[in-house]
Amino acid sequence: MDIILDSAGFNQAVEKICSEILRDNPSLDNLAVVGMHTKGVFLSKRITEALSKRLKKPSLQFPFGTIDITLYRDDIDDLGLDIPLIKDTEIPFDLNKKNILLVDDVLFTGRTVRAALDILISFGRPKTIKLAVLIDRGNREFPIEANYVGFKYPSAKKIKVECKEIEKVDRVIVL
Repeated sequence: MDIILDSAGFNQAVEKICSEILRDNPSLDNLAVVGMHTKGVFLSKRITEALSKRLKKPSLQFPFGTIDITLYRDDIDDLGLDIPLIKDTEIPFDLNKKNILLVDDVLFTGRTVRAALDILISFGRPKTIKLAVLIDRGNREFPIEANYVGFKYPSAKKIKVECKEIEKVDRVIVL
């Protein structure tokens, strides 16, 4: 097992994403954040907290939602799951004309993001959708790129993001 990011590197990657978001978006008034289950939800919460801290507005509340792409996957039969575990998709705000920040842990083929875009569009017509990922593995099958990347690690090997909310440690490892 090789460690790509330890806890400090993990936090630096989140901070890098926040810096890039603030560089490109001087006003976050119209921003809404959507995390992709499961690790993208935890990361999106950390990003919103870090943005609030940097803006010195601890009470700043971005509209926040979560999506589960399981039923939208085009490769669900390839996953070998008899009954996939489906989590909640919650978009408790009007996303029309909002600038959506879509957050996931790892970007690889682009298929998961494509599914997430289908879900978001089914809820309305956002002004923009930007993608933030902790790890970009490269090797796309779809023409999808992240706008904000914490760490680039081109690899065909399986990568696992571990978050303190589940695994009690923040790190990224190669399996």
